[in-house]
This record gives sequence, C-alpha cells and structure tokens, in this order.
Amino acid sequence: MNNTFRPPAVPLVTVDPFFSIWSFSDTLAGDVTRHWTGQPHALLGLARIDGQPYRFLGLETEDRSRPVGELPAMEQTGLEVRATQTRYAFAGSGVRLEVSFMAPLLPDDLMLSSRPVNYLVISAVSTDGKTHRVELYLDIGGDLCADNPGQASFKGQPAPFGGLRGVGLQQQEPGTPLAKSGDNQRIDWGTAYLLTTAPAAQAVVASDQVRLVFGQTGSLDLSLADNLKPRPRPTENLIGAVSCLLETGPDTAAEPAVFLLAYDDIVSIDYFGRPTPAYCFKDGASFAEIIAMARDAYPLLKARCDAFDEQLWADCERAGGAAYASLASLAYRQAFAAHKLIADEDGQAVFLSKECFSNGCIGTVDVSYPSIPLFLVYQPELVRGMMRPIFRFAASEAWPYDFAPHDVGQYPRATGQVYGLREGELFLDKQMPVEECGNMLIMMAAACRADGDLSLARRHLEQLGKWAGYLRQYGQDPGEQLCTDDFAGHLAHNANLAVKAIVGLGAYAWLLEQCGRPSEAEATRREALAMARTWQQMANDGDHTRLTFDGEGTWSMKYNLLFDRLLELNLFDQVRVEQDLRFWLDQQNRYGLPLDSRASYTKADWLVWCAALSDDPVQVRRLIQPLWRFYHESGSRVPMTDWYDTISGRAIHFRNRTVMGGLFALLLKARWLRP
Repeated sequence: MNNTFRPPAVPLVTVDPFFSIWSFSDTLAGDVTRHWTGQPHALLGLARIDGQPYRFLGLETEDRSRPVGELPAMEQTGLEVRATQTRYAFAGSGVRLEVSFMAPLLPDDLMLSSRPVNYLVISAVSTDGKTHRVELYLDIGGDLCADNPGQASFKGQPAPFGGLRGVGLQQQEPGTPLAKSGDNQRIDWGTAYLLTTAPAAQAVVASDQVRLVFGQTGSLDLSLADNLKPRPRPTENLIGAVSCLLETGPDTAAEPAVFLLAYDDIVSIDYFGRPTPAYCFKDGASFAEIIAMARDAYPLLKARCDAFDEQLWADCERAGGAAYASLASLAYRQAFAAHKLIADEDGQAVFLSKECFSNGCIGTVDVSYPSIPLFLVYQPELVRGMMRPIFRFAASEAWPYDFAPHDVGQYPRATGQVYGLREGELFLDKQMPVEECGNMLIMMAAACRADGDLSLARRHLEQLGKWAGYLRQYGQDPGEQLCTDDFAGHLAHNANLAVKAIVGLGAYAWLLEQCGRPSEAEATRREALAMARTWQQMANDGDHTRLTFDGEGTWSMKYNLLFDRLLELNLFDQVRVEQDLRFWLDQQNRYGLPLDSRASYTKADWLVWCAALSDDPVQVRRLIQPLWRFYHESGSRVPMTDWYDTISGRAIHFRNRTVMGGLFALLLKARWLRP
C-alpha cells in the first residue's frame, strides 16, 4: 500500500452532506471517526485474534485523557486512498487485517451512485504460517442520527432485511424531516443501519459495555459483564453492534466480511415545497429493496470500483504526475458527496450542492462552476442537474432581477435564494450579477460540449440570452460588486471577473452556433472578441495582468480564462496567458500561488485551473507540487479545504466543499484538447 501521501482527513463513508464519516487522524484507530463538520460520528472496530483483543477503527471515547482508548490499537501498516475506496492494512498476532471502505459513486450509473449505502469490507490473512481465529466487532452510535446527541435519546432495533444481520439506530423523538436548515448541522431524523452478509453473525442493541464484553469473551451477551474483571463501568450510551468470525491459516483464507453502512433519511430535500427522496427512489423502490440491491451487487461493484479507481489514477498521473493523481483521488468522493442527487417531477436529475462551512447554501451557482471539471469528464448530466433548479427559480416571481441567481436556498431546503436575503427581501449589494451570469452561460456551453446534448440549452435559450445581454452591458468593466471570492469583499474594476463576462458571452455565441442560429452567433462572437481586445489593453501591467484595471502593481489569478481554452473560443491572446504563468511562478509561497496580491491565502480549485492554462508539463508540476505539499503537511486536519494560507499552511474555514471537483481541470484539458 502507498504510505507516501498523508491526507489531512481520510474519507470513510461518503453518501451526501448528512451521511459523511471521516478519519481526521494519521491512523484509523487514533481518534473517533467524525462527520465532516468535526463532530463525532462514531464507528468502532475491534478484532480478537486467538483471544487477544485489538482496536483497529475509532476510539471508545472522545475523552482526550484516554487518547488510545481502553483496548490496544492494532499496528497500522498501510493506507491507500483511491477515488471510490479507502484501504487500510494492520498487523498483529500473526495476522494481516485489511479494512476497505467503498463508496460506489460510479458516475455512469446515477441510480447506483445515489443509493444511501456504503460498504466496509474486512479480510484476514495469516502471516506466520499458522491458523488463526479472528473475531470481528463493529458498532455505530446514536450520533449518526442526531444533530446534537447530548440532547437526544436513542432506540435501536434488529435490521428487518432478508439475508442480512444487523441493527438500526434512531432517536426516541426524532426531529421532523427537513424542518430546519443550516451550515454546521447534522441530520436529525431517520435511521442509521449497520448490516452484514457474514454467516452466523451476531447483532445487538445495548449499552456500550458490550464492547468490553466482546473484548474479553468474544460474545455480545451483556449479561456476561458481571463476571468480567475488571467489571465494566455502568453506562447509558446505546450502540448497535455486529460481530462475526473469520478463520485463516497457511492453506486457507476466509471469505471477507462484508458490512453495509446505510441511512434511511425518509426524505432528503425540500425541492420547492415537494419533499423529495434520493434519486434512486424515483421509480418507487422501497428502502428495503434498495438494501437488497446493494447486498446482491457487492461483488460486481467491487470489480467496477477497482477498475474505475485504477483508470482515474492512471489518467490523472498522465495529465499531471503522481502528486496530481493522489490529490484528484482524494478529492473525488468529497466533490461528489457534497451534493444530494434527486429527481424533479419529470424524473430528471437535480444535483444539489451544499456550501460546507461557507454558509450552508444549496445549489450555489458559483460553487457549481468551479466543481464542473470533474463532472464534465465523467457525467455531464450532473452539470445540467446543477442548472435545472437555477432556471426554475430564475423564472419564478420570487426572483426580481435580470441576472442569474446565486443559490436556491439553504441545505436541505431548496425553496428560494437566501444569499443576500434580509427580513424576506433580497438586497442588490449582496448579489453577484456578472459572476453568476457568466457561470451559467459557461456551464451550459461546457455541458453541451461534453456530450452534445443541447436539449436543456434549447429550452432555456431565451433566458440565457438575457443573461448574455447583462454581460454585454456590464461585463467589460464590472462595477463594485462581489464575485465568487466573496470572502475578499466587494471589488470594482475586477479584471478576472471581466474575463468571466467575456468568456460567458463567447460561450453564448458558441451555444447559438450549436443551436442553429449562425448570424446571431457571429455577431455575439464579434462583440466578445472586441471586449477581449479592450480587456488586454486595460489589464496590462507590463510583465503580467492586473487585479483591477486601475490597480498598477497589482496581480491576480486569471482562472476564468480556462474555458476560453477548453471551449476553443480563442478570445484571448495565449502569449499574454503564458506571460502571466511565468509571473505567477515567481509569486509562489511554500504552499502555492496566492489568489492575488492582496493576501497570502489561495483557493485550491483556482490554483489547478491556472495550472491547466499551461501547456508546459514543468510549469504544471511546479504549480501542483506546493498544493500537494499543503495537503500532505498541513496541521489543519479536516476534509480538503479549498481556502488556505500559502505561508502557514492553515485552512481558513471552508472544508468538504464540492469545489474540489475543480482539481480535475487538468484531466478535463487532457480529454478535450488532445495533441
């Protein structure tokens, strides 16, 4: 297994923004497992090897006075993170234990990738030529199904699914589904399940005393606690536990134990007043039927995930080197599972992101835009799924402006924009007019370019034309307004934002051409070309381009140039782009290129977009290596942040956001602009 890259946090279970479990530690047994927000979402794994108990997954408690828990941790000997799988290896008492978490987020199968089920597979191999008895134990806690576990009580039940043994946990008095929205928030309804296909498995819902009972006896019978020495201390902490047996020896290898981690959230999204479940339920399947499909599909899914992971790694390594492949593999599940995939009333895909540790907005356009390289490579229909709710809201009476909206609500309620909303009124100074118009036009053209499907573009061509008109009027030199980098505040004469406007107008010209309106396309393209020529004069600062048109001595990333290249619009002079690239290399700090001349922080997604502007492999790797170094060395042990300081290596608030799909910009360029 590959031990060279140390992820800041390791994905374990990745379904959606609510069902999301990570390891924030160097070792799987070094800390409690956590939700992406940092709150405990506890999984515990124990193994008795010939009667000797070990802990390989999680801690019994978050109490820092007992950092190694009550049972000894098994030695971790390997960690490998691939696109859909995380694999750990452990050693102890003559046995190698292999533990694999798998999220079948295969983009060519939306019914599959939207299932609320992940897999945990454990195998044992003898390393000393002897036969060994390996008893496995896993449990889940109530914190998986409560926003604030300290204020909730729980109940459990045997799993009612045929061919599986296991447990389900839920709150005694669960919250009403979809009743609240927020950012630093976890699910407060539904049932979490731990299931296994292992024969003769045991399952119990009991006090967490059962952990020590298992450690000493191999049983889940809590009545044995009275006979243990030392006797377990009383506790009211309820858990759901499952155990099974593996036997391995020099000539035999036990079948791996397959566990399913699943969540019945009842309904997932309030979609404009319609409580809506995950996409996989759109044809009427029950949760039990989905579980049965997941149970039966594992062998085939394992082979498919292995093949997908290997191909993604190989493609990314060719596009940007091994460091880039490791970053893309780590980003894949995060970018995918920071969304919820549902179906609208017509059965069409709606792919709704959450702004994780940003403001909790759902379906944010300028969060979708940086994420699209991943989805353009693997499933363009998901890009259209990001746009459908925006078109719907923009056509409603609730949207008063002639530019594109920012979002459609706050997760999990997609009921209307909340950004810039105060006391029920949307304020103009809090909008991103040029930003979102440009984003929607570029996203639409890119989705059409990816697979040739023009149906959504044709349906909304009039609306796209209005947004193009806004860019034509205001995009040459944007007034003081916000852009996607809104944490930096309002900025007038923003040169990079003007690039987005010009590329957006060029993208609209491209769409017109594809939709059979050549004269309008040619006229629009001429306008975009004229704006680009003017831009290059206004932004010129000698050996680089400026942050603002009036900002002599300033500079900024011009990541918005990417789709001028990828759509082959050819609006901007590549010589000027190459000049900027050389300048940017001289501005790098230990952990990468800052966003602009105002501060030392950067955005990881935009950094890779800038790398994708270069045709020089040496330049590309010089830009990517500091980014790899940041994730490898950062003391901010959280799921991949996209906003961090390039000097200190400190994450700045954002984490687990789908914008990390932007890391696939290099791979997208390799696919679309083959030599």
